[in-house]
Amino acid sequence: MASISIRDVTKTYGRGAHANKVIHGVSAEIADGEFIVIVGPSGCGKSTLLRMVAGLEEITSGEIAIGERVVNDVEPAQRDIAMVFQNYALYPHMSVYNNMAYGLKIAKVSKDEIEQRVQKAAKILELGEFLKRTPRQLSGGQRQRVAMGRAIVRQPQVFLFDEPLSNLDAKLRAQTRIEIKKLHTELGVTSLFVTHDQVEAMTLAQRMLVMNAGVMEQIGSPEEVYRQPATTFVASFIGSPPMNLIEGEVDGTRFSSGGQVLNLSAPAPRSGRVILGLRPEHADVAAAGSPGWQFQVEVIEMLGAERLVYGRVCGQLFTVRMEETVVPPRVGDTVALQTTAEMVHWFDATTKKRIVK
Repeated sequence: MASISIRDVTKTYGRGAHANKVIHGVSAEIADGEFIVIVGPSGCGKSTLLRMVAGLEEITSGEIAIGERVVNDVEPAQRDIAMVFQNYALYPHMSVYNNMAYGLKIAKVSKDEIEQRVQKAAKILELGEFLKRTPRQLSGGQRQRVAMGRAIVRQPQVFLFDEPLSNLDAKLRAQTRIEIKKLHTELGVTSLFVTHDQVEAMTLAQRMLVMNAGVMEQIGSPEEVYRQPATTFVASFIGSPPMNLIEGEVDGTRFSSGGQVLNLSAPAPRSGRVILGLRPEHADVAAAGSPGWQFQVEVIEMLGAERLVYGRVCGQLFTVRMEETVVPPRVGDTVALQTTAEMVHWFDATTKKRIVK
């Protein structure tokens, strides 16, 4: 196993006037045995960053080190990594056993050692009964487990996962997430996992690296990223439904936006143009006429154990999450929303960065 150091890494395609910079100075230190999830929307550069760690993309500038060795100019096969792809990349004519063993045969590992490693991986992934089958005889989830097994038998220093669950249905994704979590607990191998799915990121990561347009917006534990988002992008991307964001002017305990004044329970950290953020679960609905922010209800979604109530505050879209046991307002009602100062987030209206209280 090994740590990974990503030091001010950039990636540019093309040259001169036609140059397109897609990774903008990303730096991160990943500890030995840590499970890091790189998360962000499509096209944000997360897979490009992973492929640079793998050696499948050249680095324009900066350094990547695996363990104590800088690997900028090291071939992928010499980096002691194993990669799991989105499309499984299995040999269709080979059995599960031979798919898992093939890389070891090429590396001229002894037959006894291959047998030992394949059987151990099959036991971990519960593939023992499928070793004689071919990939077409397996479900999508089983094929992905074979792809992971092929990586495990390599006994690499680093695992790289490039959106490995994207081709699975919702139920299989949930099951495979559990298997990946168990796998990391058992093996303890340093892992980088790329996904656009924030649920995968929140459930799998020890720490998350949030990407946006080639920039690392924030790195931290799922709890840190959710509770203290560094930017409005992180606030709106992490969390489902996302954080409510309202731009306006604040002066002490008075926040003004869209011709409406919201009275705060404590002074804002500074005055002037700001963005107020509030998670949907941190707004409580009070009866009409109660003190609070005026909320016009437009749509209610019933989601079993909870309801999502959509409407407008200060003329801007706003979402409230309510427990199923709480009687909801009706569509068309105007009710009061209440919260506490501890639950309100503040961002700079220009830089979109978090204002530290």
